[in-house]
Amino acid sequence: MNPGPKPKGQIQIKWSSEFSYAIGLITADGCLSKDGRHISVTSVDKDQIEAFKKCLGLKTMTSIKFSGNGNLAYHTQFGDVLFYRFLLSIGLTPKKSLTLGEIKIPDKYFLDFFRGYFDGDGSSYSYYDLKYKNSFRFYLSFTSGSINYLIWLRRKTFELMNVKGYFSYNCNNSYVQLKYAKKEAVLISKKMYYCSSLPFLGRKHDKIKQSLRIIEKCRSGEIGRRATFRS
Repeated sequence: MNPGPKPKGQIQIKWSSEFSYAIGLITADGCLSKDGRHISVTSVDKDQIEAFKKCLGLKTMTSIKFSGNGNLAYHTQFGDVLFYRFLLSIGLTPKKSLTLGEIKIPDKYFLDFFRGYFDGDGSSYSYYDLKYKNSFRFYLSFTSGSINYLIWLRRKTFELMNVKGYFSYNCNNSYVQLKYAKKEAVLISKKMYYCSSLPFLGRKHDKIKQSLRIIEKCRSGEIGRRATFRS
């Protein structure tokens, strides 16, 4: 019996900063089709889709799609059986939003994966606390519908960065946020962007840089304008 030709992969499966960043984006904004072959990524930021394709060496089309409430997003899709199987082997699954757990990422590249996930499903916000003069608050948060995934993410960040964080639940428990505040948020931010040539979403990076500049001014006795920054 002729088993037929072996599947060929278009993605080079080799761990690197760019490859790990792309895995982080897939974990946040990707979808594994039930057909065992196709992977897609959707984002409101076109730059993020282009960065994703560059990291994996893809030449696929970037298309426009609209959500049920009419919001514009950008989308790309490709087929690769071998890469799909690799994603399964490290912990990703179809309908992953509620089923994620541990993702098998080499420690050497965890920060790149972490930054990719942040660019997909993370946010930062900062503000002056009106109750305490010159007190500037800064937070990072990571969102998921799977508590098991965030438990693993929290444990891994503690192992590698010695930050504890805490969980925050929305009113109907449809999703969970892993949050880091103040000194821990500053530490994580500096570690995530450990090199200027790394792939990252510029919009979120710029917001964090604004917050860090104000924090540095506060520490040196200078106070910037009252502001609230969100990404």
